[in-house]
Amino acid sequence: MRFKGLDLNLLVVLDALIRERKVTAAARSINLSQPAMSAAVGRLRAYFSDELFTMNGRELILTPRAEGLATAVREALLHIQLSIISWDPFNPVGSDRRFRIILSDYLTLVFFKKIVKRAAREAPAVRFECLPISDDPEELLRRGDVDFLIMPEVFMSKHPRAALFEDMLVCVGCGTNKQLSEPLTFDRYLSMGQVVLKFGDTRQPSIEEWYLLENGFERRIEVVVHGFSMIPPLLSGTSRIGTMPLRLAQHFAKLTPLRIVELPPPLPAAFTEAVQWPALHNNDPASLWMREMMLQEASRMITLPKSTGRLTCRPN
Repeated sequence: MRFKGLDLNLLVVLDALIRERKVTAAARSINLSQPAMSAAVGRLRAYFSDELFTMNGRELILTPRAEGLATAVREALLHIQLSIISWDPFNPVGSDRRFRIILSDYLTLVFFKKIVKRAAREAPAVRFECLPISDDPEELLRRGDVDFLIMPEVFMSKHPRAALFEDMLVCVGCGTNKQLSEPLTFDRYLSMGQVVLKFGDTRQPSIEEWYLLENGFERRIEVVVHGFSMIPPLLSGTSRIGTMPLRLAQHFAKLTPLRIVELPPPLPAAFTEAVQWPALHNNDPASLWMREMMLQEASRMITLPKSTGRLTCRPN
C-alpha cells in the first residue's frame, strides 16, 4: 500500500534495520528473504534520496537522515499497533505477551519478584525480560523499546508515571565493623572507605552520589560495583561501608551479619520508587493490566518506620 508515494511496508523494513543494525538480523526479524531485504533497502534509498546506512564490517551505521527518521518511524508503527491492530481486550489467561522492564537488582528482589509470582498464577504464559539500568532509559521509553522503567522518581523524565512505594537509604557495614557502633557523622561518612554503586557504561550515580556531586562533596571510594546485591559481600570482614535501600539491607541482614545505621544529615534518605511507561502505551490494555498489578502489589508492602534505629542484624 502506498501513501503519498511511499510503500508503507518499507517503514517496517526501515524500523527493523534501525533496531537490529544488521541486514541479516533485520530480515529475519520481519520474515523477509535476503533478496527481498536488499530490494527494500534500495527502494528506501531511492525514496528518501539518501544512503540511510553505511557498512562497518557487518554492522549498519545510520546516516543523519536515518537517525532523524528513527523515532518518527518507531512511534508511527507503535501507534498503528496499539491503536488499530491491538484493539481486542487483553486476556491475561491466554496471553503470551512479553514485557520488557528496566529495573535494578534491588527492585527485583524486594518488589518485582511479587509481580512475577502473581503473574505465574493469573497469566501463566506471560513472559518478562528484566533489563539492567541503561545509560539512556528515556530514549528506550520514547522509542517504545521497553514497556516499563522502575526507578527512583527523582530520576524520571516527562513520560507518564505512577508512584509505587517509599524506601529510605541507610548505611551498611560488616557486623563486626565497630566504627558503626556510634552515631555516624557526615564527616566520618565521607572519610570511611566505601563500596559504591554506579549504573551503566557511563557509571550513572546513585541517589546519594548524585547529591554529593551536586554539592561538591567527595567521599572515599574504594570499590565500585554495578549492582546493589554486590555491596554486602564486599563489606564482609572489612571496615568499609556502603549505602543502599533499607528494604534490601533488611533482606541481606537475614543472610549475613550486617550492621545497619541511619545516614547522617544532610544526605537524602527517603525516596519514592515509581513506574514509568511510554506515552503511546497509555491506553494499551496489556500495559494497563500490568500497571494495575504493580500498584496493587506495591500497596501491600509494609510501611517503613520513620527511624531505622542503630542495630546489628544477624542471621536467624
